[in-house]
Amino acid sequence: MRSADFFRWLLVLCVGTQVWLAQARAELAVSANDNKVHLVNGVSTTVQNPAPDTIAIIELSGAAPKVIAELEVPTSVAGPPLSVALTPDEGLALVTAAMKINPKDPKKVIPDNRLTVVDLKADPPAVIATLETGKSPAGLSINRQGTLALVANRAEGTVSIFSIAGKTVTAKGTLKIGDEKSGPSQVAITPDGKMALVTRDGDSRISVLSIEGTKLEQAKRAIFAGLRTYGIDISSQGTIAVVANIGMGGGDADTISIIDLRLKPPRVVETVTVGQTPEGIKLSPDGTLCAVVAMNGSNKAPTSPFYADNGKLLLFRVEGTRLTKVAEAPIGHWSQGAAFSDDNRTILVGNMVERNVMVFKWDGSTLTSAGDLKVKGGAAAIRTADKPRM
Repeated sequence: MRSADFFRWLLVLCVGTQVWLAQARAELAVSANDNKVHLVNGVSTTVQNPAPDTIAIIELSGAAPKVIAELEVPTSVAGPPLSVALTPDEGLALVTAAMKINPKDPKKVIPDNRLTVVDLKADPPAVIATLETGKSPAGLSINRQGTLALVANRAEGTVSIFSIAGKTVTAKGTLKIGDEKSGPSQVAITPDGKMALVTRDGDSRISVLSIEGTKLEQAKRAIFAGLRTYGIDISSQGTIAVVANIGMGGGDADTISIIDLRLKPPRVVETVTVGQTPEGIKLSPDGTLCAVVAMNGSNKAPTSPFYADNGKLLLFRVEGTRLTKVAEAPIGHWSQGAAFSDDNRTILVGNMVERNVMVFKWDGSTLTSAGDLKVKGGAAAIRTADKPRM
C-alpha cells in the first residue's frame, strides 16, 4: 500500500471511529410538554387556542445537557409525569395523550386516546405512527428487552398492550384491571420482563400482573401502599419498587413507599413522609438513589395556608429496603417528573409553570443547581431509557 493511500485509509478509520464513539456515548432524555392548560390562582385552567403540545429531546452526553430537537406531539399533564418512555436503544420514544381540548367546548378538556411513536434516530427526529389506546392513557413503560410497552388508561380501568419490533409498534389488546373509577396511573415492568406493577389512584391499590410475551394476567392479591398510589419505578436489579402516594391534595404531608419484590408475594416494607404531593418519583440507574419531586403546595393559590413559593427535589439514598434522605433543593411551581443520567450525576426536573427543565448535579454528597433548559410548553413528563444492566 502506498503511503498516501495508507494515510487516507487511516484518516477514514479515525473519523469512523470517532463517529461510532459519539453514537455509542449518546444519551438522551425526552421532556413531554403540555400547552393546553396553565395554572391560574391554583386552578388548572384550559388555554384558549393553545399552541400544539411538544416534546423536547435533550442530549445528556455532552459537557452540559442541551435541547437538540423539538417537535409537535400531543401529550398531557394529567396523570403521573411518566407519560413518555424510550426504548433501551434510544431509537424510539412513545408518548401518551391523556387529555385533549373538547371540540364542542374549547374551555374544557376531555379524555384522549392516542399513543405517538417518535423515531429518535431520524434526522431530524420525526413522528412515524399514531396508535389508539384506551381512554385517557397516562403513565407507560417499555421493558428492558425493548419488545413490549404497557400503557395505563386512567379513565377506563385498563392497560393497553403494544409489541415493539424495530421501529414498528403494534397494538396487542387490553387487560381490564378495575372499573372506570379505579384510575390506573402508571405501569412499571421488572427487569426480567415477567412482572408489572400498576398504580391505581382511584382506589389506592397496586395491581400485580404476570407477563408472558404479550399476554398479561392479574394476580388475585393487590398491594396497598398508601393513599392514591401514583408514580412507581422498579430498580434495575429488580429487588425493590418505589411508589409515590399523592394523597388528597388537602395540605397534608404525603408519603412514598418501598415494595420488596424479593418476597413471595411482594409487599410494602417501608414508608417515608415527603411533604405535599410527591408528583414525580424515579430511581437512579444503579438503584442507589431515589429522586422525589414534591409539589410542596406550589400548585395552590397564594392565599392558601398550604401554599409555598417553590416545590422540592428530595434525594434519598437507597440501602436495601431503607430510604435515607441525603439532599434537598428548591425547584419551580407545579413541578412534575425527574430523570437521571446514566452515571447518576445529573438529575433533570420538569416545571409546568416555568416551562423549563431544571438541571442538578450530584457529586455523591452535594446537590447543586446547574441551570435550566427552556422547552416549548409546560414540562409535564420526563424520561430517560431504562437500559439492561451490563
